[in-house]
Amino acid sequence: MTAAASPSAPVGAAPPAVWPPRRAVAAWILFDWSTQPFFTLITTFVFAPFFASALAGDAAQGQALWGYATGLAGLCIALLSPVLGGIADRTGPRKPWIAAFGALLVTGSAMLWFAVPGSPWAVTVALAGFVLATVGAEFATTFNNAMMTRLVPPERLGWLSGTGWAVGYLGGLLSLAITLGLLAADPQTGKTLAGMAPVLGLDAAAREGDRFSGPLTALWFVVFVTPMFLLTPDSPPTGLRLAEAAQGGVGRLRATLAELPKLPALGRFLLANMIYQDALVALFAFGGIYAAGVFGWQTIELGVFGILLTVTGTIGAWLGGRLDDRIGGKPVILGAIACLLVACLGILSLGADHILFVVPAAPSVPGSGLYDSLPEKVYLGLGLLIGLVAGPLQAASRSLMARLAPEGRIGEFFGLFALSGKVTSFMGPTLVALATSAFASQRAGLAVLILFFLAGGWLLAGVTVRRA
Repeated sequence: MTAAASPSAPVGAAPPAVWPPRRAVAAWILFDWSTQPFFTLITTFVFAPFFASALAGDAAQGQALWGYATGLAGLCIALLSPVLGGIADRTGPRKPWIAAFGALLVTGSAMLWFAVPGSPWAVTVALAGFVLATVGAEFATTFNNAMMTRLVPPERLGWLSGTGWAVGYLGGLLSLAITLGLLAADPQTGKTLAGMAPVLGLDAAAREGDRFSGPLTALWFVVFVTPMFLLTPDSPPTGLRLAEAAQGGVGRLRATLAELPKLPALGRFLLANMIYQDALVALFAFGGIYAAGVFGWQTIELGVFGILLTVTGTIGAWLGGRLDDRIGGKPVILGAIACLLVACLGILSLGADHILFVVPAAPSVPGSGLYDSLPEKVYLGLGLLIGLVAGPLQAASRSLMARLAPEGRIGEFFGLFALSGKVTSFMGPTLVALATSAFASQRAGLAVLILFFLAGGWLLAGVTVRRA
């Protein structure tokens, strides 16, 4: 469903009469490819586990510190995203905003190279760079999302969003393969997954391959976001100065928040998205750290796990986009949440020497190969399930928001969409961190996510969505 245009919609905000050529759409899709290494390499599979195992005192402390940093970044995004989205609507173009926050992503990612194990400033540098890069990546994504409705007709938004997520996963997969095969080595053997010494003279003992995931993410973004700036059309300027737009944007935000009770479906969807996205962010943020703490996985085990999960994520996002256009985003999201609940319960039931909470299982034997124990194999399977449904959940949420947002206010409502995905995002990771610290248990920290998924699914089930 697409709501009627707002009387206060800025000039040039309506969709174009003639849709842009395929190369413009393809260039927009490459944005997901350009940003995904940040989430794959830094947030989940390489740098976060390295931080927990090599920089923090122990795995539980590392999970707690990473949770507080994730929460701080989420709080910054929650406070600013709807205001900035409204300002962008009133000024018109989105690309300047993407460029500005892309610079934060590049700067923060590059800082991670300087998180040298043993340095007294390593933890501070790592967390500061991570927060800065997270804020940049999320805001750049918000403004990129706001360009969707000018690229394809409403009935193709599911395809566009799903294809973007699938291509993004492929970018994450390739960047992870490069990192594991050429850059990051096992500190014990000094060899990468390809059985060779790291290229570029990277020192395995100093974990330079893990730290190089930061500069690689920065360079990757610069190279692959460039086609979007060159080929994808932007919204035309409205003629308002930035100061005027800022003043009006804050007022427009207040009016929009007051207007939400009159838009019950949209308001309930934003609330549901706020809760289940929070749980998903925390699940990805701590998945690699959890495996490193419970099973002792190092870069190679985590990297192969990430490659397999990314493959299922690519397939899931591609299929989910087509399923979205056929049956709608709401059923796709609800199905994904049900699968994530099963996966969370399964993960909580695992330990190094048991499955299903109480069923004994032989633990891993050093030197026996990858994932040799039954608990590791079960964790691997649950991770693949998470990858399969996470892409459809995120892609369907993005396309559903694009369908629900009033014309001419797409940036403002995508700002609220980012707000709903981030306003409590500091709560999820922070609650995980607090529970982990209180019980000195990684398992206790992840238990809170089940409640988040249940609440988000229940709220979404009550949303009435009319198809365009």
